[in-house]
Amino acid sequence: MNAAVDDTPEHPLDWLDRAAAERRAAGLRRTLRHRAADEPQLDLAGNDYLGLSRDKRVVDAGVAALRTWGAGSTGSRLVTGSTELHARLEDELAAFVGAEAGLVFSSGYAANLGVVTALSGAGSLVVSDGANHASIVDACRLSRARVVVTPHADVAAVDAALAARTEQRALVVTDAVTSADGTLAPLDALHAVCRARGAVLVADEAHGLGVRGDGGRGLVAELGLAGADDVVLTVTLSKALGSQGGAVLGPRRVVEHLVDAARTMIFDTGLAPAAVAAALAALQVLHDEPGLPAAVLSAAASLAEAAGVPAPPSAVVPVVLGEPERAFAAAQRCAELGVRVGCFRPPSVPEGTSRLRLTARADLTDADLDRARRVLTEVLRQA
Repeated sequence: MNAAVDDTPEHPLDWLDRAAAERRAAGLRRTLRHRAADEPQLDLAGNDYLGLSRDKRVVDAGVAALRTWGAGSTGSRLVTGSTELHARLEDELAAFVGAEAGLVFSSGYAANLGVVTALSGAGSLVVSDGANHASIVDACRLSRARVVVTPHADVAAVDAALAARTEQRALVVTDAVTSADGTLAPLDALHAVCRARGAVLVADEAHGLGVRGDGGRGLVAELGLAGADDVVLTVTLSKALGSQGGAVLGPRRVVEHLVDAARTMIFDTGLAPAAVAAALAALQVLHDEPGLPAAVLSAAASLAEAAGVPAPPSAVVPVVLGEPERAFAAAQRCAELGVRVGCFRPPSVPEGTSRLRLTARADLTDADLDRARRVLTEVLRQA
């Protein structure tokens, strides 16, 4: 007698359970952690580099805008989502970094998607650094351009890709400061190659603004490239400026083109006025307190010393531990001891380089750094 065969069709979402099991076995399962407003842990995981997200001047500006403009922007930038605050922030951001014009987006992610897709398209070439943030990777995928991914910070490889192109238009896209390693891109050398080969350089200053350059104006300004007519910057308002949103800064004709062609600006609801006002206030703080970037780098050097790694050129201190299980366990132990650190695992970083990602803040006190040193010393000794 033949055994009964179960021909019940599989549920179309059963593959999700298998995928989750595979991630769990590989140490790559992720969960959301909901922090409380009064969380007692020392935060060395967030990107509030200047410690401005709770600064009274920044919060008060956001509250005032909330009462004046309401909770949301009410529409896309081309309909009702542009306010006087948006225009002011665009002008002040552009002036701060030395660009001709600016355009605010709802996030840094949207800014990268918007600028890369609008400046490329079918029949063009995009050369992307191998360590670029996911927002740039996704922008390349959506661009419909031919994409060449080059090894991290390999200027010769970028030059070769541009030299071999048959396309009329070309972009070179890179993080100015990498998000996982905190290293600096060779922007001056990349710009020289772009200029020689007739390409545009797009630099994401998400982790450079407020940390690098004179008064925190970013790596592009630090290297003397501010205002160049073939350089475009993207920034986020959610890191050093402690708010939310993003912006593209560069030649005015680029900004005007984005208003016509950047889908993440045209079809997305504009950034809430409260976030715009908070970013404006944070930018004013940075104007008034130009020593904040140096304080960030000093704190980063102290954290690096405590972790036994070289001092970084940015706010990001990577502590590579290898396998994801080891990094996750170390991050969990830090949290148990009262210090929250980032844990980066594949695909955020390459296989075998899972790490703790520590982030410095300008407002870390000596007591905070002593606390971090004690916890890191104990956890990393075990790890």
